[in-house]
Amino acid sequence: MRRTILAALAAVPLLALWPPAPAAAHGGPVVLDVAGDGATGVTVRATYKDGHPVEDRVLRLVLNATGEGGLTVGPLQLNPAGEGQGFYASGAVLTPGRWTVAVTSPEPNPGKAQATVQAHAPQSAPPRPAAAPRPDEDGGGTGRWWLVGGALLLVAAAALALTARRAKASPGRPG
Repeated sequence: MRRTILAALAAVPLLALWPPAPAAAHGGPVVLDVAGDGATGVTVRATYKDGHPVEDRVLRLVLNATGEGGLTVGPLQLNPAGEGQGFYASGAVLTPGRWTVAVTSPEPNPGKAQATVQAHAPQSAPPRPAAAPRPDEDGGGTGRWWLVGGALLLVAAAALALTARRAKASPGRPG
C-alpha cells in the first residue's frame, strides 16, 4: 500500500510535463468584432468562441469595404495592433463617409464579420499656446523685481538726502 501511494505521489510532478490537449490551445472558428477607429481606419477584435483573445499573431484577417458612391477598398490584410492580444488595425485606408466593412479569417480559424463604419477626417491637435516665460529666464520674473526694488531704494535714499539737506538749510524751523 505504501509503494502505491509513493508511486502516485512521484507521478504527480510528471503530469506537468504532459502535453496539453488540443482544446487548451484554442483553435477553430473565431469571433470578429469590427469597428471604426474614430478617423479613417478600422479596428478588429478577434476572440475564440469561449471569449479568450486570439493570442497568436499568425491569424490572417482580410478586410474588404464598400463606401458611398461605389468606392471600394481591399482586399487588405490586417496587421496585429499594439493595443493588446487579439486586436488588429488597418491604419488610414478609408475616406470620410459611410462604409460597409467585411472582415474574414481563413481556415484553420474561420471567421467573418460585417459592420457599418462612419469614417471621419482625421483631427489635428489644437495649437499649443505659447508658454509663459519662467521667472528665472531673461526678460521676466525675479530679475526684474531686483531692478525695480533697487530703483525704489535709490529714489527713497535721494528723497531722504534731499529732506535732510533742506532741514539743515533752514535753521528756523522746529525739528
